[in-house]
Amino acid sequence: MYDATSADDLANAVLLARRVGVPYFVLGLGANILVGDLGFRGVVIRNMARAFDLGEDGMLWAESGAIMADIVRTTVRAGFSGLQHYAGIPSTVGGAIWQNLHFLSPAPQRERTMFIAEVVESCDLLTKEGKRISADATYMEFGYDTSVLHRRRDIALAVTFRLTPGDPATLHRIVQENLAWRGSRHPWLEYHPSAGSVFRKIEGVGAGRLIDQCGLKGFRVGDAQISHIHANIVVNLGKATAADVRAVIAHAQSAVRERFDQNLVPEIGFIGEF
Repeated sequence: MYDATSADDLANAVLLARRVGVPYFVLGLGANILVGDLGFRGVVIRNMARAFDLGEDGMLWAESGAIMADIVRTTVRAGFSGLQHYAGIPSTVGGAIWQNLHFLSPAPQRERTMFIAEVVESCDLLTKEGKRISADATYMEFGYDTSVLHRRRDIALAVTFRLTPGDPATLHRIVQENLAWRGSRHPWLEYHPSAGSVFRKIEGVGAGRLIDQCGLKGFRVGDAQISHIHANIVVNLGKATAADVRAVIAHAQSAVRERFDQNLVPEIGFIGEF
């Protein structure tokens, strides 16, 4: 494992791994991934590049290892709007860009899904060809739960966000509403760790709803259990293995396919050897 502490350090580590032909994996906070019980055979580059700077004009530059919670706190206090919707979501900036982080705000703001792509001005990338470029939103190919980073071996080094002035009191209220909404509908990570939502959204139906209608809340293999609070989340009750989680995932897929003829597609990444 190697800790990259700046964007330059991250780029150099990836370039070195590529040059010597060693498999590598860039790790953020570990959300939305399941690591195999046999581990990852190669170098894990942990992204600890966490610097960020907020300008008076609302332009925010952040290295890709910066933690979204820290950035949300800073921008809300400074009275800049655009990132307040993502309070409580465990992610680095790089992870947010990778997945085009999104959130459906609670009532009364619950009119549409907010995507982080809406406030992205540009991304500093290390391309698969080894070049460092500044990419716009068109290059990034943002979509639902996806970006160009899913399809190319580009690495996000830093991101520039374009924020707008907002009333700090209103922004704080939105943060508190979103945190309360998430807290009432998602298991608390401090008590029941998880990789987040396991399956991709099924338009107009909802993967979690289908799993719930199969009566699978509480279904358990070893210490991996479908959450009683949110059926699209598999929690670790203490000593769950990756094999336990995979078995729960397979059972949910089979049950939903048999009853509703719907295929549940995982949105989490499976890393390493299983």
